[in-house]
Amino acid sequence: MTTKKAGAAAAPEDTPATAAPEDTPARPRPRRAPRTEERQRDAERSRALLLDAALEEFARHGLAGARVQDIAARAGVNKQLISYYFGGKDGLYRELQRGWAEQEAMFTEENTPLEEVAVQYLERGLADPRPARLAVWRGLAGDDQHTPEEASAIGTDLERLRRARERGEISDDLDTGFLRLAVMGMVMAPIVMPHTAREATGLDPWSPEFRERYSEQIRLLLRQLATTDPGSARGSG
Repeated sequence: MTTKKAGAAAAPEDTPATAAPEDTPARPRPRRAPRTEERQRDAERSRALLLDAALEEFARHGLAGARVQDIAARAGVNKQLISYYFGGKDGLYRELQRGWAEQEAMFTEENTPLEEVAVQYLERGLADPRPARLAVWRGLAGDDQHTPEEASAIGTDLERLRRARERGEISDDLDTGFLRLAVMGMVMAPIVMPHTAREATGLDPWSPEFRERYSEQIRLLLRQLATTDPGSARGSG
């Protein structure tokens, strides 16, 4: 009986191997190790899937009620990746906060009129209500911790309001901090209380008609905040 020579070279991957005898099982080809860029793409894809799944679960159940296994199942990945990429559920939550704050910092141009800023926030919220709903969960849970990025975004909003006042868009006897709260409430109301919006207006808050009409009402309302004489605005803090 002939024997296989020791040290015989394996067939290259790009050429077909000689057919094995019927009584000899074919050996599976060794899997090629993924390239660095492939591993990076897989990691980025897994992180993005987990962030989107976490947003969905947090918006439905809040941070305390959301379960790691449900987030992983929605993302279609192993739940161990949550610890690997984010250090656990809390880290995933903080990463969402950080990402939103970074997006808001680039949201509008520096001198965009206040009424247009408010309408843009409304459009974003109606397109994806999950961040607004999660913000409500945070408030109910007493979570008043802000990431540095969130604190920076709030500062950016206040500075934008001060500039709007200097342009005469806001009366100089209005406090910018309280005004920010009022505008936020106006924008978030139909997103987090759609039933109330429907009863008050007779329109589905997710419909294009509601979006168009409410946007125009926001513009009209914010125009009433302007000084009668733009030159009299003092730009005080």
